[in-house]
Amino acid sequence: MVKSGNKSKRSGSLGGSPSHLMHRVLQLALDIYSEETGPDGLTQRQFAVLEAVSQKSGLTQTDLVRATGIDRSTLADLVSRMTTKGLLAREKSAVDARAKAVSLSGPGQIALDAARPKVEAADKRILALLPKPKREGFLGLLAELAGEADAAPDKARAEARAAKKAAREAKKLAKKAARPAKAEKPAKPEKSEKPKKAAKLKLVEPA
Repeated sequence: MVKSGNKSKRSGSLGGSPSHLMHRVLQLALDIYSEETGPDGLTQRQFAVLEAVSQKSGLTQTDLVRATGIDRSTLADLVSRMTTKGLLAREKSAVDARAKAVSLSGPGQIALDAARPKVEAADKRILALLPKPKREGFLGLLAELAGEADAAPDKARAEARAAKKAAREAKKLAKKAARPAKAEKPAKPEKSEKPKKAAKLKLVEPA
């Protein structure tokens, strides 16, 4: 049973480590979730997939990656197992013939309806661990971090494209710098003016 009301002692390097503290909080949240849903209930990821599909039927696995934040390989295995259990149905996507569209089956809808009040109870228990004035801010911070997580793949792709472009430009500049400089042609000597012919003097005979 998860106990609440104990303040964490933030001491040492771990006490100031966001990654460590978030890992502990995640474990606490999952423990509370498991207690509320029971051993035979949906896992948190299964619930997230069913909830996302219930909002919009016909999502592809790529759509579900964006909607749930579950990595692609894990999601593919998860959807496959949930389809085998009869919670999901798959068919060819009407938008992309190469992709499979995922929809909620009858048993999947029943499982989702049964899980929703339990998940809501778990969420209330988690928020109850914080004072009321801090709850809205806490959810806001989580939403910001989740937004950064959603944007991370696109940012990584953009950075990779920018890095490739910079590498190509650097390569071009390096090749240009390695080329031998063209020898300058010697300047043509200026044409000297031809000396003017001396004017012929007319000899005037004395009278």
